[in-house]
Amino acid sequence: MTDTRNFLGIPVQGDITRGESRGEQRPIEELQPILQAVLDDPTIVEFGWRQYTPYFNDGDPCTFGVHGTWVRTTADEDADEDDLEMWGHRSLGKIPGHRDEATGTWVTDPYEGPDEARYLCCKALESAVEGGHFENVLLDAFGDHAEITVRHDGIEVEFYSHD
Repeated sequence: MTDTRNFLGIPVQGDITRGESRGEQRPIEELQPILQAVLDDPTIVEFGWRQYTPYFNDGDPCTFGVHGTWVRTTADEDADEDDLEMWGHRSLGKIPGHRDEATGTWVTDPYEGPDEARYLCCKALESAVEGGHFENVLLDAFGDHAEITVRHDGIEVEFYSHD
């Protein structure tokens, strides 16, 4: 179904495949300032993620989720989306870590990159969309099996084919 509408005042165009909604979560009003902070950054060209219900999950239930948040900055014009994911972003930097051999716990190392505040703003977006707290909002707005691209002038939704 091709649908033209808006998400937080940003025009959305594309095919939206509806899926089943999950239990109570955070309202859209809590997502808006996180999304707006990234949109207001003049160095951010676009960002996005993939959302889908897997077709197979090794016998576990196949549940809707959001994955692969990426951010393209003005320094990343020629970069592939894999280089733009937030686990180790090519221009925003990263917060590496390691497993403590004695305790087995994960230890976070200091930030590595050019602008920690910008990086943390983008990490907050990743945490919001991938953290599961806004799955109802995202599923309702963009559907299942969707690749989302957010730009200053609108949001594009494309069907996402996955294994």
